[in-house]
Amino acid sequence: MKVDVLLGLQWGDEGKGKIVDVLTPQYDIIARFQGGPNAGHTLEFDGRKHVLHTIPSGIFREGKLNLIGNGVVIDPVTLQREIGEVEEHGVQVDARMLISRKAHLILPTHRLLDAANEQDKGKDKIGSTLRGIGPTYMDKTGRNGLRVGDIFLPDFKERYDRLVKKHARLLSNFSEFSYDLSEHEPAWFASIERLRQIPVVDSEQWINDQLDAGKRVLAEGAQGTLLDIDFGTYPFVTSSTTTAAGACTGLGVAPTRIGEVIGIFKAYCTRVGSGPFPTELHGDTGEALRKAGHEFGATTGRPRRCGWLDLPALKHACMLNGATQLCMMKADVLDSFEEVQVCTHYEVDGERSDHLPYLLEESLVNPIFEPREGWPGAGQSGSGTELPASLMNYVQEIESLTKTRISIVSMGPDRAQTHEMAS
Repeated sequence: MKVDVLLGLQWGDEGKGKIVDVLTPQYDIIARFQGGPNAGHTLEFDGRKHVLHTIPSGIFREGKLNLIGNGVVIDPVTLQREIGEVEEHGVQVDARMLISRKAHLILPTHRLLDAANEQDKGKDKIGSTLRGIGPTYMDKTGRNGLRVGDIFLPDFKERYDRLVKKHARLLSNFSEFSYDLSEHEPAWFASIERLRQIPVVDSEQWINDQLDAGKRVLAEGAQGTLLDIDFGTYPFVTSSTTTAAGACTGLGVAPTRIGEVIGIFKAYCTRVGSGPFPTELHGDTGEALRKAGHEFGATTGRPRRCGWLDLPALKHACMLNGATQLCMMKADVLDSFEEVQVCTHYEVDGERSDHLPYLLEESLVNPIFEPREGWPGAGQSGSGTELPASLMNYVQEIESLTKTRISIVSMGPDRAQTHEMAS
């Protein structure tokens, strides 16, 4: 068997959680392969809304296993809180979830370093969620980090103290930043005790054994391709590999074991935090799009920046990931527009281009828009409802440009509001 990969093709918040939840009945295992609690995957069913930050989005499906892979960074306090929220709905998390021993831990001092760095940048801040993600990945690549497997070692506390001393030295360089670590440590160590109760595995061996046994695995990505550490809008990116390649390193599977690559994108674009956004709408139209789409961060609550669909960026993301099928989300949000705009090309150095340039800065890139007929009044609709012809034209144009089939069109947040397209 092979691992199918599901990931975002824009700047995150594309609706990955819903599609994982919809597709989970086809799989035995859902595995998160990168990112941390800066992600927020939203699921809606039975009239309830659930936001997951670390736990894979298959957790609510009975009989499915969920793996937090080695590429994920874990805040034990956030995870404990999230487990409590899920268990309130009758789910036995410990029976449905496993964690890689090699996943790295976010310490309280990682969060403090994140906040100190962001404060120090002033107006040049990158828009971090302040969850300690960047400093944790820095310790990982710097070979200083603590991993889940370390919490079972007899010298765990000594390892923790050594890393905290290093962080204290770094924090001393921020003269304007004050903190009291004693406010954060008790809850963190209490959550470590809860973490010890969750089954842990050598995930690379475990997941390959599952594949050899014929189990179907769906790898769930966080954030989006345009936030990738290598190929995103650097430096306004996340700290991990958000492309399909990240599923190999974040789970321990070979490239030859990757099957379908399912790319998720919105019918328009959004972005949270700082960084270039060529198709961003600054006026009333952008505000109308934000309100219609309820575009506020699932993790931070920050209002998302909104803009029209960027076809060159989408085409680039499909290429990077080798997308084999696409899911278009929130098509219902555009149903109040008689006409929508689409960015078909950029003007770069006076030349027309449909490729992503080295920098997407506003002063260097001018988006070229073309109008398309909207689908007013389509609204939120369930599967089996016929989609408007203008929306189908929109779908077909995207398929033609990306050379990738759109297999799902979402017309609302609920599981039932999902249109599976004929192949």
